[in-house]
Amino acid sequence: MAKLWNVAVVGATGAVGGQMIECLEERNFPVGKIRYLASARSAGEVLEFKGKPVMVEELTRDSFEGIDIALFSAGGDRSRDFCPAAAAAGAVCIDNSSAWRMDPDVPLVVPEVNPHAIADYRKKGIIANPNCSTIQMVVALKPLHDHAVIRRIVVSTYQAVSGTGKKAIEELQKQVVTLFQGKSPEVATYPHQIAFNCLPQIDSFGDNGYTKEEMKMVHETRKILEANIGVTATAVRVPVFYGHSESVNIETENKLTVATARELLAKAPGVELVDDPATSSYPMAIDAAGQDLTLVGRIREDESIANGLNLWVVADNIRKGAATNAVQIAEILIERYLR
Repeated sequence: MAKLWNVAVVGATGAVGGQMIECLEERNFPVGKIRYLASARSAGEVLEFKGKPVMVEELTRDSFEGIDIALFSAGGDRSRDFCPAAAAAGAVCIDNSSAWRMDPDVPLVVPEVNPHAIADYRKKGIIANPNCSTIQMVVALKPLHDHAVIRRIVVSTYQAVSGTGKKAIEELQKQVVTLFQGKSPEVATYPHQIAFNCLPQIDSFGDNGYTKEEMKMVHETRKILEANIGVTATAVRVPVFYGHSESVNIETENKLTVATARELLAKAPGVELVDDPATSSYPMAIDAAGQDLTLVGRIREDESIANGLNLWVVADNIRKGAATNAVQIAEILIERYLR
């Protein structure tokens, strides 16, 4: 019989934690025992795994005894506090927060892009999941970078409210209903109304005028692609429930034609090419939602520079942008490294 692995899901009651559970089920991950962990206020709730009830337990430093793999999606503070405890207990942590991403001793992994980096988990017992927007972008850009060497990236993101969590999803729903009733909506999750609006701010602003979200894309892209690529980003929150969209402009060292780019992307792992302008066929958030592929289209040459290309990239931010990526990392981990 194939070996089974004991798994803990930290933040099991959250949007990404719930999706991690679903992905483990869908992908038939070889789970032995599963443990759901969350804050004290969620302890005692009963969720399911493959149709069987599982009670949510309060997250403590003693929660990881006997656990082989711990999937974390409970925020940066909890990851900083509890990942070392989980690793000390013998679990390998796959963390979805930003807490460990830029730690030089922690691999930052997208399985279609840099699976070899997983081997470095041994340094701290932690593997970091990148930012959702970074994940889908590097999945699309990896085959192009390998072929033509990307020198510079200009990206604008249009990010769904689910990236902020359940409260943001509920707030958008409520604001839409309230506005249709002719009333003023309540604003709590974001600085301004999100319904029928676009907010050019995701996370807090730094001294350089960029938000933390924008700078995450800069630093994470360089780490994952292992290249000192010039990256500049603008991150925008839009009134979409699921699915981040990105306008990506790249400048390459070597000429990359539209035809070659389409050919490379058509066979790239984790990518679906959706690019037929004649039939108005291009990636949309409603098509990406609920599945794990990164959709790429609107591929065209940037006529303002010699070696430039524009792309439109869309993916489900909760699945490939978070939960699925983490479970894919776990699959490689048990296949190649754990015994």
